[in-house]
Amino acid sequence: MQELDDIALLRQYTEQNSEEAFAALVARHVNKVYSVALRHTRNPHQAEEITQAVFIILAKKSGQLGKKVILSGWLYETSRLTAVTFIRSEIRRAHREQEAHMQTLLNENESDVWLQIDPLLDAAMAGLNETDRHAYVLRFFDGKSMKEVGVALGASEDAAKMRLNRAVEKLRGFFTKRGVALSSVAITGAISANSVQAAPLMLATSATAAAIAKGAATSGSTLTLIKGALKIMAWSKAKTSIVTGIVVALVGATAIVAVKMPHRSAAAVKAPSDTTVLQGTWGAQEKGSAAGESTLTIEGSNIDFHGANPNEWYKATFTLREDTTPKRLIAVITDCPDASYVGKTSYAIYQIQDSTFTFVGSEPGKPNPPAGFDAPGGRKFVFTKK
Repeated sequence: MQELDDIALLRQYTEQNSEEAFAALVARHVNKVYSVALRHTRNPHQAEEITQAVFIILAKKSGQLGKKVILSGWLYETSRLTAVTFIRSEIRRAHREQEAHMQTLLNENESDVWLQIDPLLDAAMAGLNETDRHAYVLRFFDGKSMKEVGVALGASEDAAKMRLNRAVEKLRGFFTKRGVALSSVAITGAISANSVQAAPLMLATSATAAAIAKGAATSGSTLTLIKGALKIMAWSKAKTSIVTGIVVALVGATAIVAVKMPHRSAAAVKAPSDTTVLQGTWGAQEKGSAAGESTLTIEGSNIDFHGANPNEWYKATFTLREDTTPKRLIAVITDCPDASYVGKTSYAIYQIQDSTFTFVGSEPGKPNPPAGFDAPGGRKFVFTKK
């Protein structure tokens, strides 16, 4: 097939029902879609299911996409939303978490930088506005030149460069707030080199077939995923329209109204996050053990644990889930005496009451946290602040 741009291929598919045109679109974008899904799920089979769902959604909505749509950016955002839908359903159905890969800054060589950026990238991209996100995907995911980015956005090359610089700074700020302090050059280099990985060889073929059939031969779980993704896409679009309407209304208003703010009671003041409360050094004796004191030092998103046995220690980065019952702590081991644990994730449950911090953790590499604070198989510590 003669090389055509995305919109020409899309029109050829919608107007002529050209399977060849749709297959060309899938082949062009399948690696990007698969990579977004893989970052969310950490599971190649789940990423393949999400990829098929995304291209089925494209086939279903192809006739509704206008001539000015930037398909690359649209597919990225659809992939992200579909993956988010999948993860949410997995949490509800199996109480499992997406593995969080948080890694401390060791140096700014490419591989180490990517290990730190990888688990945060899609959340950071979600914070960009649509045009900035389109520009970033075109430039650093698809490898387009600055001129090509400008043409796609209907802007000059200089304007595209300014927009990309602004987007990079927003991403850098996002990473910095989460303890990953990197230069803009390190971020863009790592993303350009690592953000898109090769999808399995036959995935483009199977995704094309499933999409052209509008999902008729796919599993029930995939169809449920598609429906959920379409709902969240519709909500995202509606939310944007609502915000735009509010902004227009505010800009159009001519009256200035002075509003007396009500007195905020002590109860109305937002309590500090658990991450803030846990900062510092804690001491505890492990429940069920006659050994001496263990210590836990938390600085930012870093953990430094030393057990009663001098040979038992580890360093890790962590994230908290305060919205679950019980609350969860997810730690990625960055250093410890047992090399087989380095890079693995440990899931734990915790609670903070008065001046105590109760923690029950599982062995690194196990997929689920302990079932309860007194459940067998977990190691329990009740820490007090030192």
